[in-house]
Amino acid sequence: MTDSATEPLRVLLVDDHALVRSAIRQALTAPDIEIVGECATADEVLDRAVALRPDVILLDIDLPGMSGVDVVRELAPRLPRTKIVMLTVSTDRRHLLDAIRHGASGYLTKDLATDALLRAIRGIRHGDLPMPRALAAEVMEHFAHGGGGQDGDVALSSLSSREHEVLRLLEAGMTDREIADALIISTRTVESHVSAVLRKLGVRNRAEAARRYRGGSERGP
Repeated sequence: MTDSATEPLRVLLVDDHALVRSAIRQALTAPDIEIVGECATADEVLDRAVALRPDVILLDIDLPGMSGVDVVRELAPRLPRTKIVMLTVSTDRRHLLDAIRHGASGYLTKDLATDALLRAIRGIRHGDLPMPRALAAEVMEHFAHGGGGQDGDVALSSLSSREHEVLRLLEAGMTDREIADALIISTRTVESHVSAVLRKLGVRNRAEAARRYRGGSERGP
């Protein structure tokens, strides 16, 4: 976050619709807010966010190439001082909980009035939660009751779709080379995904990861 209260809050807009970005930019036109960039795709924000290091990223759920939740998962560890706030039409409970679980600092819906959006973004500087009370209560209730599932289920749900694919093939007994050939990626990329899987699941080796995957699959949704 910008250290000085006199400096504008630096905001990066991420939405694949130009008209929506224009409307948000207009809503946030104020002396204490600076729009430092706009992105239309997941790949674009993954590149530009690290370079810009904005105070706030306003991020849509539905993006070409990768979901907004996956973007949060990728960016939150790399930008610990940046507040990532979802701004979306979706009120889907899973989107809400996954976004917060993976590091989003807030969740706003696009039916928010213009002045309310401006207040929500300004409030971030003072530590306010950019989220409607009803959604905040839902999040609190969910995590107060253990996250809505066993630890293993939560850990498995933290994996990206690609990491799930790698873990599934790993559990099937395939080698890194075989997984790479099956997914048409490099063995180095496979090794990177496996390392991420082990870290997210909190396990020491591939055998433990495979057992965790089997246990989650047996419990089902």
